[in-house]
Amino acid sequence: MFPIKDTIPSSTFPVMNWVLIGFNIFVFFIQASIPPEHIEAFLRTWALVPARYSGHYGEPGLFDYFPFFTNMFLHGSTAHLIGNMWTLYIFGDNVEDRMGKWRYLLFYILCGVAASYTHYLLNSGSQIPALGASGAISGVMGAYMLMFPQSRIIFLIPIFFLPYFFEMSAFIYLAFWFAAQLLSGTASLFANPNGPGIAFWAHVGGFAAGVLFFKLFDRGPSTIGRSGFSKDRHRYMDYYSNY
Repeated sequence: MFPIKDTIPSSTFPVMNWVLIGFNIFVFFIQASIPPEHIEAFLRTWALVPARYSGHYGEPGLFDYFPFFTNMFLHGSTAHLIGNMWTLYIFGDNVEDRMGKWRYLLFYILCGVAASYTHYLLNSGSQIPALGASGAISGVMGAYMLMFPQSRIIFLIPIFFLPYFFEMSAFIYLAFWFAAQLLSGTASLFANPNGPGIAFWAHVGGFAAGVLFFKLFDRGPSTIGRSGFSKDRHRYMDYYSNY
């Protein structure tokens, strides 16, 4: 089941959303150009290693806290990058439309930092570098769920190489997605809290930040997209600790 798009058109071109997508891709190319013998040191410097802030390496200095921000622009693989950027492409344009580009950027960063801090709190002894944009993107998804509760998401399911499209309520999809992250995060604490895998608690923290703080950045509904349906809707109906 692969999400294709939502059913709400954006009334303005999502400049900042594309800037964020472009910057993530740019950083990934820089990251990919680093020689293999130096990549571990790079990630331990700029990705989030929770144990750095828990007394395992002495008292951290001011600049040691940069990874709470910088890790959200790093990715562990091409698939990791594409999955995150596609999700940002689907949900980010409408949230930016409601907030405006600079409010949206600040909101995105706030959610990303909240995601990083949540991951740190629940994995404070971990020495595994955590990286990825999906903590910040989870915040965008949380805001989208409450800003556009009538929206629907169009999904693609390939059945014997034939495309099958269907719609689902965005609110229901995102609510279930959050519940899955919460359950998976709770299970990970009992299974192997300090091991590599998916940083579920970053997703939970980012989403919660989006739900809690979106009102501070929301300028109100635009004249386009209030109903949650676009004009072309029926055209479609006839893991490092990665996050």
